[in-house]
Amino acid sequence: MPASPSTARAINDRLALRLLQQDGPLTATQLKSLTGLSRPTVADLVDRLQDAGLVRVVGESGSDRRGPNARLYGIVADRAHLAALDVRTDSVAVVVADLLGVTLAEATLPIGSDTGTRPAVERAVAMLERTARTAGTAPLHSVGIGAPGLIDPATGELRNTAGLPAWHGGLVRELQQRLSATVLVENETNLAAVAEHRIGAARDRDTFVLLWLGHGIGAAVMLDGKLRRGASGGAGEIGFLPVPGTSGVPSAVNCEGGFHSLVGSAAVCRLAEDHGIRAWGPAADAAQEQDPAAAFAVRAALRAGGAAGEAFLSELADRLALGAASVVSVLDPGCLVLAGEVGRAGGDALAARVEERLARMSPLRTEVRAGTLGGGAVLSGALFAAREAAQDVLFGAGG
Repeated sequence: MPASPSTARAINDRLALRLLQQDGPLTATQLKSLTGLSRPTVADLVDRLQDAGLVRVVGESGSDRRGPNARLYGIVADRAHLAALDVRTDSVAVVVADLLGVTLAEATLPIGSDTGTRPAVERAVAMLERTARTAGTAPLHSVGIGAPGLIDPATGELRNTAGLPAWHGGLVRELQQRLSATVLVENETNLAAVAEHRIGAARDRDTFVLLWLGHGIGAAVMLDGKLRRGASGGAGEIGFLPVPGTSGVPSAVNCEGGFHSLVGSAAVCRLAEDHGIRAWGPAADAAQEQDPAAAFAVRAALRAGGAAGEAFLSELADRLALGAASVVSVLDPGCLVLAGEVGRAGGDALAARVEERLARMSPLRTEVRAGTLGGGAVLSGALFAAREAAQDVLFGAGG
């Protein structure tokens, strides 16, 4: 059935807004060309979007042109603000941005292991509120949160998981109750995959698996451009994968003995020390990385080269290939992204070693790439989630 006039207008408005968001300010003529709509239809939708306060004239196209056809229209980015949080075991990072994703303010709060649940929650909420005020007076529309652990696919809530701080769940609940904004929570590795897909190493791939290499180990599955979370939200809990080379097998409440025991941060540091590679960096590195020790060890091995560096990288690649081979044999993703601080530190050199080993272990051709966003991928992915939630409301019919 043909769309009703109101539905057609809503579809056209959303299309125009997405183009303005993706491509920057555009003239009416450019919108006509990109949308395929008639000139009168474009003129109507531009007037409609201006009246709704969603777009405005931001300049003119070309110094030698004047008049209505030269006007550049852009998104009213300060109509509302967005926030993204990266919740780690020992810290919270926050970014507040406008509707175009431009960062307006940011902050990081360390939280010690001896901090009580309520004080940790209150400090994190206060940090978000201060950062939002610093960003300006526009209302906070949507908040995206990236956290370790399982997200219940039925309720969207962070599930209690053994080994994770109790304040994680408390923070999410507090924000959902206290803020008038939409609050979304997603597994941190899934958000990293969204970011690498949008602006990172997997921009040209709609099907891939992201392997997160940081303090912990995780995987995200992107098939045909969509995240696959699993029946209980646990798709990608690869740290629990039983693999050879460990002292035992994991349990339902502890991933020790699983893949985590081979390639988690502590395991990478021990491996580096076994090969005579220093596994910690100066204070400057600690300030730049969420997980500096393992990442520093990988960078040090690449810089040093020689027999010790090569032996360390070779064994690390062997370990990574063990877990990756299981994923590849089941999903055949065609592309594996080594993400997180360690994945970025290893770069193309580590990715090439893992790819070569996978080619020997599996008949399924798999390209291995280094993630380009490091630890910042989680915040970027959380901001994308907040941005899309805001778009669905603000860019929908009626604005």
